[in-house]
Amino acid sequence: MKQYVGLDVSQKETSVCVVDEVAQILFEGKAKSDPGALTALLRERAPHAERIGFETGAMASWLWHELRRVDLPVVCIDARHAHAALSVRMNKSDQNDARGLAELVRVGWYREVKVKSEDSQKIRAILVARSRLVAIRRDIENQVRSLVKEYGLLFPRAIGKQFRNQVSELLGEDHQLLGVIAPLLSIHEHICEQQSKFDDEVRRLAKSDETTRRLMTVPGVGATTS
Repeated sequence: MKQYVGLDVSQKETSVCVVDEVAQILFEGKAKSDPGALTALLRERAPHAERIGFETGAMASWLWHELRRVDLPVVCIDARHAHAALSVRMNKSDQNDARGLAELVRVGWYREVKVKSEDSQKIRAILVARSRLVAIRRDIENQVRSLVKEYGLLFPRAIGKQFRNQVSELLGEDHQLLGVIAPLLSIHEHICEQQSKFDDEVRRLAKSDETTRRLMTVPGVGATTS
């Protein structure tokens, strides 16, 4: 007997619904949003699962990879497409959403999303973290520039170590702003060090990928952009 499963995933718990080929509900319940707990429940309640569906979301990629690792037939469904289908249901609840997802994978009326590989996820995490550090560095530079400008102190635009050196030379050793600016420059230095580590990792990853290396031959395209 073929079985179809819908998982409505939330941060702590996942609502589970198992239906058969004619949409008869075989099981409804909940499990911790943990691959081990879900695997144990699915092995017991849906041993003949043809498809196990859940929507895209913050935990979707992690669950997809972990459940695939134990050979469960999971599919990740486009959340917008699923929402359009589930919105016609009268009573909105996690359990009803799980039931609706089970029905979607049973009839095949869903749009599957290609889940990024774990390597792609890691690369994206590095790029996001680097981008955040760049934003913080710029914020500090702009804040320092604004503070010293109020005292009539101006200096050419610079970044990184050059920026810190210019500010230090401008303030000297006894300026009244030194107690305010020095902690910001210390944080700025640490941010630059961490950004440099990410830059090295991005360049290493870029060199190891043929497509990225080709993109880098385009004038103005560096490792991060490619």
